[in-house]
Amino acid sequence: MMTQDADVAARIGRREVRDDLLDRGYGRRDLARIAALLGGGIALTRTAPAFAQQAARAVVGAVRIGANECWTGPLPAGAQAAMDIVSRGNRYEPEENHAKLFQTVAAIEGVPVERVTAWPGSSDPLNRAAISFASPTRGIVTADPTYEAIWRTGAWLNTKVTKVPLTADYRHDVRGMLAADPNAGLYYICSPNNPTGTLTPLEDIAWLADNKPKDAILLVDEAYIHFAGTPSAAKLAGTRNDVVVMRTFSKLFGMAGMRLGLTIASNDLHDRMMRYDGQQVTGMLPMTAVACGTASLPLADQIAARRNQMTAVREETLAHVSKRGLKYLPGSRANMFMVEWKTQTPEQMMAAFLNQGVQIGRSWSAYPRMSRVTVGSAQDMQKFRLSLDRILMA
Repeated sequence: MMTQDADVAARIGRREVRDDLLDRGYGRRDLARIAALLGGGIALTRTAPAFAQQAARAVVGAVRIGANECWTGPLPAGAQAAMDIVSRGNRYEPEENHAKLFQTVAAIEGVPVERVTAWPGSSDPLNRAAISFASPTRGIVTADPTYEAIWRTGAWLNTKVTKVPLTADYRHDVRGMLAADPNAGLYYICSPNNPTGTLTPLEDIAWLADNKPKDAILLVDEAYIHFAGTPSAAKLAGTRNDVVVMRTFSKLFGMAGMRLGLTIASNDLHDRMMRYDGQQVTGMLPMTAVACGTASLPLADQIAARRNQMTAVREETLAHVSKRGLKYLPGSRANMFMVEWKTQTPEQMMAAFLNQGVQIGRSWSAYPRMSRVTVGSAQDMQKFRLSLDRILMA
């Protein structure tokens, strides 16, 4: 039986796929790198700075508020749906479960069902978008700071990555992004943004969609949109042929370990993302994750309750941070915030908190004096506040 790595390499070796990659500026050596990336032969987290890798590793027994995980598990109805389907685990797909998920998403988001596809998380479609829509001759444009995975993917692919600072109120500077590289192949917006938690208005996203090159693609990463409770760009992806909206169930839905993500896009864009064994990847999702996601999405009242719980805890914590004389970036609408330290570095503060049994996040190059802190449970954040007081008094 052919391994996944060999299968991807074989698909990339097909003339039509190989010629497309070469026509877009990839070199022959890049084909092996693409196959390694999509086949699982390279984990780009290994190429992240050591400080970032340290922040991502879970510390057993610590309060874990460094990786933007949800503080609790799936919504009860979702967990029950996952448990129910375990008894039918002998079937690859007991009862058209993918179709039920797609129909649920389409009904909630108001998009055509044929534009919805599921993935094992959001990392795979993010990598595929970079490969499919950018190239060494048509680069990637992002904000700075933002979710860094696409930077690492671009670097791995020898693709130009242009980073544009956020605006003064921490939105994506869409006009600056277009001006920075008017010929890019892929423009990436993360809203709410990671690590700032801030929103880019839907009208700004639509402006970039309207004004970018006609053959360029706009990728909107909405991993944290349910925490924000604000309008989504899903309808843009439901009506246009140059926009992809990406979702994950790893955040508010508490399914990080279950690996389920979504993209909303035209058939043509999905076909371009699928050409490197995509059907195999999306057609073999764990049924427990599919069932859990399908049951969770319609629970609007419970989603709102979980969002309100996070918001209350976040604002209580930020008030405490402010009372201690520390600055933080305002405007977060997600389960995270950036706090600035006065004298110690983020590395030193990470170690100090870990000595208190609390694992916080890391810094970004754009804000070298700040750490990202995930909003956990009320008990988690009480421990964070107590630990902060002890560290500041030491």
